Amino acid sequence: MEIREERTDDLAVLVPISRVDSATAKAFEARVLAVVNSGAPKIVIDFSELDYISSAGLRVVLVGAKMTRAPRRFALCGMKPHIREIFDVSGFAKILQIHADRAAVTAAL
Repeated sequence: MEIREERTDDLAVLVPISRVDSATAKAFEARVLAVVNSGAPKIVIDFSELDYISSAGLRVVLVGAKMTRAPRRFALCGMKPHIREIFDVSGFAKILQIHADRAAVTAAL
């Protein structure tokens, strides 16, 4: 799994590519926590290039969101329909900010 990272002055975006599963969740967690600990005011995970996420990946997203304290913001975007369904079924869609694409999440933050 590759993870692209893009930054501006107040925004950090992580783009996981391909799969986040039990084999790749540790690397994904390390990158998410590094961004959270960097103090970036706005953190976005863009799932537009993700094809699969397991429960291990969901746990990483939840940990990152919980570690991001106000006034900082944490949001997700760009989910393919089958990825969005996983977030809906797990109940994560009710507790996390999820937007259609990067333009929508940037406007919301």
